Amino acid sequence: MEEKSYNFIRFIRFIIILVLFSVWENARIWAPGRDQSGVTLKAFFLLNPPWSTNFHKDKMTLTCRGSLSLPQGDISWYYKTGYYKCKTQRSSLSDPIHVDFSLDKLILQAPDSVFEGDEVVLRCQAREEAKEVHFYRNEYQIEPNFTIKSVSRNDDKYHCSALMRGFWGWKKENSKHLTIQVQELFPPPMLIARPSSPTEGSPVTLKCETWLPPQRSDIQLRFCFFRKDEALGSGWNSSPELELPAVWSEDAESYWCQAETVTPRIRKRSWRSQLYVHRIPVSDVNLEIQPPEGQLTEGENLLLICSVAKGTGTVTFSWHREGTVRSLGRKTQRSLSAELQILTVKESDAGRYYCAADNIHGPVLSKLVRVTLSIPVSRPVLTLTSPGMKAMVGDVLELHCESQSGSPPILYRFYHENVTLGSSSVPSGRAAFKFSLTAEHSGNYSCEAENSLGAQRSDRVILSVTVPVSHPVFTFDPAGAQAVVGDVLELRCEAQRGSPPILYWFYYKNVTLGSREAPFGGGASFNLTLMAEHSGNFSCGADNGLGVQHSEMVILTIIGPPSNKTTLITEGVTAGLLSILGLAATAALVHHFRTQRNSGKNTGMDYQFLLRGIFPTQGLSGSPTLKADCLTSEPSRKPLNPSFLFVYIYTSTWASLVAQIVKNMPVMQETQEGMAACSVLLPGEAHEQRSLEGYKILGCMGCFIQCFGCL
Repeated sequence: MEEKSYNFIRFIRFIIILVLFSVWENARIWAPGRDQSGVTLKAFFLLNPPWSTNFHKDKMTLTCRGSLSLPQGDISWYYKTGYYKCKTQRSSLSDPIHVDFSLDKLILQAPDSVFEGDEVVLRCQAREEAKEVHFYRNEYQIEPNFTIKSVSRNDDKYHCSALMRGFWGWKKENSKHLTIQVQELFPPPMLIARPSSPTEGSPVTLKCETWLPPQRSDIQLRFCFFRKDEALGSGWNSSPELELPAVWSEDAESYWCQAETVTPRIRKRSWRSQLYVHRIPVSDVNLEIQPPEGQLTEGENLLLICSVAKGTGTVTFSWHREGTVRSLGRKTQRSLSAELQILTVKESDAGRYYCAADNIHGPVLSKLVRVTLSIPVSRPVLTLTSPGMKAMVGDVLELHCESQSGSPPILYRFYHENVTLGSSSVPSGRAAFKFSLTAEHSGNYSCEAENSLGAQRSDRVILSVTVPVSHPVFTFDPAGAQAVVGDVLELRCEAQRGSPPILYWFYYKNVTLGSREAPFGGGASFNLTLMAEHSGNFSCGADNGLGVQHSEMVILTIIGPPSNKTTLITEGVTAGLLSILGLAATAALVHHFRTQRNSGKNTGMDYQFLLRGIFPTQGLSGSPTLKADCLTSEPSRKPLNPSFLFVYIYTSTWASLVAQIVKNMPVMQETQEGMAACSVLLPGEAHEQRSLEGYKILGCMGCFIQCFGCL
């Protein structure tokens, strides 16, 4: 019993499997469409005659083809309730075709194989004689012998009518309604991208995929590709493929294509397809410096090269120096490297550098690279430092030499009159050199700074070493310990050592006789007219601002008659007599001119001479020049010539009365004020005029001058 139950179950299972297989096979055979592989061409039918509707007992030949050219091989046929299918060895199952064999008296015939865009001719056929044939579309009458141009796929229903001869005469007959089975000329294209998810920067091939049926394989298709709504490439082209040389992240958009036939114009478009572009993040960022190893000299150009080993798309490069907030530069481009040049580098450009690269995934930094600058030394500055305001013999002078810029180490050299004094090498800062001053250290000083890139010399600095005066030597000229009254004696004082200018003082018994200056060094002289009182000690002093040095005392003895009361009385009487004579002569001349004026003779205008002063030219022994102004109460434009001039002068230096009458003495041209000047040169030993500044009139006891008249 159990065995029978088991066999029954197995039988039931077998029946179920057989039914399922039959259903699957039937569905596989009769389902329209392409083969699952999508590669094998679909089989198709050729009908002869080419009408899908025929009269009963008409003959029709069905031909199954896989293509128009290739051998067909074995053919399989399928039929189901008026529909036929077939397949060849090299093709997939054909679409079903319906063939109708009608018993009607009137039929409407249309071609079986109709594609979009075809011209379709409808034919109305009757079994017997017929007349007044009419065609209808959707119950509306249309033209006879109707031709459908560029047919399209729709649900229009067609039929025809005609008058046919019957037993009782002509009778109107209608055909059955016919729907034209219009096949697709080609399916809507499908856009295919290879690769489907490309890497940024790589090429992509777009294919607009569709196909024509074998019956219409001679029709030409053309294609156009779009990104969003913008046509790509050159527009319409016969090639179903378009190659994009490189795609980037911004190219990740929707793409679609169109396919069309030229004649007839059938155009179809694909669905939009989104293209996803894969971006590779940047990695292994590296900074390279030229010149290599980052060794530069100030003033050269620095080249920074930032590169990445991997990374796609637009990369933003930036360059930075350690310790600074702002970047040195930034570039965005589609490349794996970028350059930044820093022109004419300076000392502040030294340091450590790095770069960054970013392609949206975040910046990636390079390692730090050091840049060092070799800086030539700048022109050094030399300064001199001494203890006091002036550099003096014995002081310690300190020389400082400093270059404001320059790569260490720096070697400093010190020079005096281009002779090396010493040198010093320092890692930074300034160098110093010390030495004690002597008189020979006056002159030009300079220094030199040198590093591996060259040397620079400072400007010259002039130093004057002040030497105190030594004890001066006092001498007479002519030399000797004795002199005669009335001689002119030259007193000479000279210090053998001392910085100019030197001021010399001359002393008689510690009383100052006068001073002389030696602006350029050396000694100085003082002339003295000797008197009997000048016997005694003479000396001199020398001073150049650092203290007075005195000479030793020198004794001088004056030889000559001693002065007594008789001599003085005689000189006084003589002077008095001469004065009286002068006054008498003056009175006589005045009386003479007045007598001429009273007698009516016009001797000229009245003038008055006023004494301007006496100006000695060389101490007490020179020849003073007497200047006088001639004044008048009326302006005159004629040259003035005094008739004579009486001069009366008494000076203690000459100890005598000097009188002189000067006639026809030329006078300067008058001024508008009526003043003229006349000069009288008093007798003396020297007649040359010298500068009178700083001299005094010594011993002038009385001066008198009067002009008695002018012609």
